[in-house]
Amino acid sequence: MLEFKLPEIGEGVVEGEIVRWHKQPGEPVQANEALVEVMTDKATIEVPSPVSGVVRELKAQVGDICAVEQVIAILDVGGARPAASPAAPAAPSAAPSVAAPSGMSNGTVLATPAARALAREEGIDLRGLPTDDRGRITKQDVLKAAEAAKLPPPPSVPVPPPIAVPAAPPVAAAAPGRPAAPVAAAPVASAPAPVVRPPHTAEAAADDEVVPFRGMRRRIAEAMTRSYTSAVHYTYVEQVNVTKLVRLRQEAKTAAAEQGVSLTFLPFIVKAVVHALKKFPIVNAELDEAGGRILLKKRYNIGVAAATDQGLMVPVVHGADKLSILEIGREIARLGEAAKAGTAKREDLTGGTFTISSLGNIGGVLATPIINFPEVGILGVHAIRKVPIVDERDNIVIGHLMNLSVSLDHRVVDGFEGANFLQEVRRFLEDPNLLLLAGI
Repeated sequence: MLEFKLPEIGEGVVEGEIVRWHKQPGEPVQANEALVEVMTDKATIEVPSPVSGVVRELKAQVGDICAVEQVIAILDVGGARPAASPAAPAAPSAAPSVAAPSGMSNGTVLATPAARALAREEGIDLRGLPTDDRGRITKQDVLKAAEAAKLPPPPSVPVPPPIAVPAAPPVAAAAPGRPAAPVAAAPVASAPAPVVRPPHTAEAAADDEVVPFRGMRRRIAEAMTRSYTSAVHYTYVEQVNVTKLVRLRQEAKTAAAEQGVSLTFLPFIVKAVVHALKKFPIVNAELDEAGGRILLKKRYNIGVAAATDQGLMVPVVHGADKLSILEIGREIARLGEAAKAGTAKREDLTGGTFTISSLGNIGGVLATPIINFPEVGILGVHAIRKVPIVDERDNIVIGHLMNLSVSLDHRVVDGFEGANFLQEVRRFLEDPNLLLLAGI
């Protein structure tokens, strides 16, 4: 029998969520054939079987979060040996390994990198936290400790003072042959029992549809909760006259199509954002609270949020400052198709320094996007609408307006810097010829 352990599936990845088993117990599997799909961060990866054999047992179920090197399945290699009976004891090995007992950690702390990073952010001492059956502390353990630390302390049960029993009156000496009358003891009040309320559990009616809260949706929820509870959000909004940009894009669509690019407004917005980030580098930053420093990044990797059947994903255009408008358009299209098909690689979804969120034609009037932590800013792009506009000569003309909203982390970016950043983006979009002067 072969213990199939979750392999290392990416640099810095310490755990993954089982989202699908391609094989069930009793089914054969060939070497290098897909056995299980595992989700890490926002990438779903197919893990192949290392050998040919028969699946005998699944040690992890769909929805379980497993650590790297954790046994997730038992394979009968080639089917040469029968599967062990569940009741039969495992054969002892020559040098049996002793698993770390589950309990409280002390001394040297064994914890995942994600757990250590989160513990630094939350100010939690890893020593004394409960460990898993391998003696290790995971990110989930730290999250539970952080939530427990934020809860108000339980109300103390008042202990009533002892009730003074008045001294009994002197008892007359009992007559010979008659016992003395007993003195009744004063009753003592007992402390009221504390009221224990169970945690809230949703109750489903017979006609309700139950959707498992796992996979991409759970990852999104974790990321949004972490961002909203860590970064101090504020939003600044500006209206942009994109009449010239609409005209330029219309004129360039044919030339772009000849090069295989369906030109949208997003490549222009990405370029305008890059130029604004260069002028206001504090927006292209990351706060390292544990190290007591702010990292001003000199790389411009722009995430472009994309809606998929599994949920919102953020593919990243790496080195956007080095790409042309058409190259950015081509890369956005490639990343969007990969995200929707579920074939995006880990490097396509990580390493971003700033994010743009756009819903295209249904972008609405205004939204307050949530920062893609640990970045410190995200730009919301809203619908372009044809409206009456007053020009420089006070004439009413027909033009195109679009709202932009930028959410920023106030711990790092002050309101003055955030407003000036968005005004710089507006300047490039209202006069796209500036992109040409800036070298595109």
